[in-house]
Amino acid sequence: MAITVSLAVLLGLALFLLVRLRYVGFGSALIAVAFGFFLASTGAAGPVNAFVDALLGAISSF
Repeated sequence: MAITVSLAVLLGLALFLLVRLRYVGFGSALIAVAFGFFLASTGAAGPVNAFVDALLGAISSF
């Protein structure tokens, strides 16, 4: 049985851990989240999604 997890959930967890471990400050985390939202609404969203899909496909083929 395969379990799938949204990439947004994984990245959110990674960002939470970085803030919790104090590798990234709270202000930097807010900027990272805002950047993600703005990036998703631009024309770059398609190529970024295609790159992530290709990367995950390559990882899963191992």
